[in-house]
Amino acid sequence: MAHCEQVPTAAPTVDDVLSRMRALDAALPARDGVAVFNRVYLAVTEAVDRHIDGGRFADPGAAAALDVRFAERYLAAVDAAEEDRRPPACWRPLFQLRRHPGVRPLQFALAGINAHIGHDLALAVVDTCRTLGCEPVDLEDEFDRVGDLLVSLEERVRDELMPGPDLLQIADPLTHLLGSWSLERAREATWAAARALWALRRLPDVAGEFTERLDAAVGFAGRMLLTPLRD
Repeated sequence: MAHCEQVPTAAPTVDDVLSRMRALDAALPARDGVAVFNRVYLAVTEAVDRHIDGGRFADPGAAAALDVRFAERYLAAVDAAEEDRRPPACWRPLFQLRRHPGVRPLQFALAGINAHIGHDLALAVVDTCRTLGCEPVDLEDEFDRVGDLLVSLEERVRDELMPGPDLLQIADPLTHLLGSWSLERAREATWAAARALWALRRLPDVAGEFTERLDAAVGFAGRMLLTPLRD
């Protein structure tokens, strides 16, 4: 695999984005839907940081750049909501329903993962390629390793936030919601979207329309995942 050219940049570091997420974790009420997702994403970012430090990535510089560009998308959505600006469509359902008493913590976690993987990760791949002067194929190993961490964490999140067997029956609407979305399918679609956006980079109007439609589609899926449920 060709390694990305390392270009000096004053961009934030992994430690910087971790600090932001830890500050959010300390500031937000535990039951807030954004706080639920933030805890999940903080755990993912800490795991990526450990793997970078432990030499688990073939190109640690590219892995760190992708991790930071990825996190910046989420943090920009948080900033937009805090400043009464409209976040991307993929994030709006989570911010709109973050305090709804009928939405369960697992729904908040999966809706955030849906927005971040389905939309932000594709754009983060393109951002990273522009920053490092490389092609998406050069980031495929880093993309796959980050994706593997997300899959393992999603499994843990489902185990921790899923109601116990005595509460979750086959007729429970949450059972059907969980079966309607797959991180693995979202991850595959995201890689295809990243490659398409990179191919369209010299056609900004077409790339912009593609991005807008991707954003809207991911937002629609997020709204379904956050359907309020009766206990």
